[in-house]
Amino acid sequence: MPETRRKYDPEFREGAVRIVRETGKAIAQVARDLGINPGTLGNWVDRDRVERGETEGLTIDERARLRELEREIAELRMERDVLKRSVVLWVKEATR
Repeated sequence: MPETRRKYDPEFREGAVRIVRETGKAIAQVARDLGINPGTLGNWVDRDRVERGETEGLTIDERARLRELEREIAELRMERDVLKRSVVLWVKEATR
């Protein structure tokens, strides 16, 4: 039977990260105190550090922009391929 994933609201996440940041306690200890997986809290803390510029990585805004650009690239590639095919067909018709 698959395990159901718990959803945490943004306020809870921010509070948990703030506890780690302000108290200096270990992530595992804070996670145990809050009853959440240490890996989950670690991910939240890592993301917070990136957002604050303390470590390198993509911020949430940068990730969103990257996804948008990747979608645009895929669309442009598809349009390019359609145009290539239409030019080939046009050349074949013109040489008959």
